[in-house]
Amino acid sequence: MDPLYIGLLVAIATIFVLSSGIPVAFGLGLVAVVFLFVFEGFDSLDVVAETFFSGLAEFALVSIPMFIVMGAAVASSPAGKDLYAALDRWLNRVPGGLIISNIGACSIFAALSGSSPATCAAIGKMGIPEMRKRGYPDGLATGSIAAGGTLGILIPPSITMIVYGIATETSIGRLFLAGLLPGLLLTVLFMCWSLYTAWRNGYSFKAQIGGYSWREKFEVLPRVFPFLVIIVGVLYVLYGGVATPSEAAGVGALFCLVLVVVIYGMWQPRKIWAILSDSMKESVMILMIIGASALFSYTLSSLFVTQSVAEYIANLDIGKWQLLIIINLFLLVAGFFLPPVAVILMTAPILLPIIIQAGFDPYWFAVVFTINMEIGLITPPVGLNLYVINGIVPDVSLPTILKGALPFMLCMVLAIAILCVFPEIATWLPNYLMGGAL
Repeated sequence: MDPLYIGLLVAIATIFVLSSGIPVAFGLGLVAVVFLFVFEGFDSLDVVAETFFSGLAEFALVSIPMFIVMGAAVASSPAGKDLYAALDRWLNRVPGGLIISNIGACSIFAALSGSSPATCAAIGKMGIPEMRKRGYPDGLATGSIAAGGTLGILIPPSITMIVYGIATETSIGRLFLAGLLPGLLLTVLFMCWSLYTAWRNGYSFKAQIGGYSWREKFEVLPRVFPFLVIIVGVLYVLYGGVATPSEAAGVGALFCLVLVVVIYGMWQPRKIWAILSDSMKESVMILMIIGASALFSYTLSSLFVTQSVAEYIANLDIGKWQLLIIINLFLLVAGFFLPPVAVILMTAPILLPIIIQAGFDPYWFAVVFTINMEIGLITPPVGLNLYVINGIVPDVSLPTILKGALPFMLCMVLAIAILCVFPEIATWLPNYLMGGAL
């Protein structure tokens, strides 16, 4: 059978299996094993265990559970509340300061936790009720937090970027730098749209009566500043060549655990165990997906699907920008149904050589790829952030949240367009600090 037809069968089978609700790792593994058995016979299954293990035999993967521990320590403590309070107190006198505080808190907390759902939950529990109380439309209040939470997979340190770097064998430090300015760009676009839509809906941006005293403004900073120092410290040792991503993640995780114990008194064993237990569950989930994706990729390669798809796309008689549009549409659709980690592991190794051959920068493409995955986080049927927000405010319907998030999806599309016109937004910082792309 033609490898392209086999690839089509694999795609249909994968969508069907994952739509059944089976965990992603088990679904990918099942499809891989079945197609190996059907097309290459029983003997081909001898490599299943070895291939699965080889997908996990990568030292850089150690950084994933460490960054997850770092994020869990922050998410399980009142750090999010303090971060939100600090921004709200300092921006209280700024017209529209509350919504700027929420999106700003999302971007900073996303950098601390590296988790979009954790960001939505931590900031949404405080920000959404406060915005609704002050008269912001329900759609804007919920949609802005759902979109702000997606910044966790773009602003460094990002677990998604680590997975991308491992899957494509590109520099994780350079990927982190490439995502920094685009992450800030998205934050500004989100803020601008939020202010505009609130003004359009008749919300009066008057400074809040009864501002905070200087003492109240400064008293919250000592609880927030140490966590910001950790972010800066982790990024510095990565970009300064002082430590590997795994070493930086390990030190960052240790310091975050120490800080939540010292600042918030979370020294009880059950609280520490809760942080480690949640981190272990999420780490195992991600690593299982990575192992299963390695097996899935082996199956596609063994059946010559990967090579045939790459050759077919490379031979298309179209310009490089038309090619990029097709790839973006494909990533958008994939992101609707699969989590970012699964999409990256399944498609990035196939797409990257094509992108490089077309003349695009690989680190620029990583940012465009990640923004596509961000859109998937706030679009059904997966749309994890939408369901997290709905769980926080169940009296706001899912369609209302989705409608509120839709303009932020368009902001992400605009960001991709801006990056296409000005790719230096993603490439300048890594090239300046780390030299030309390797």
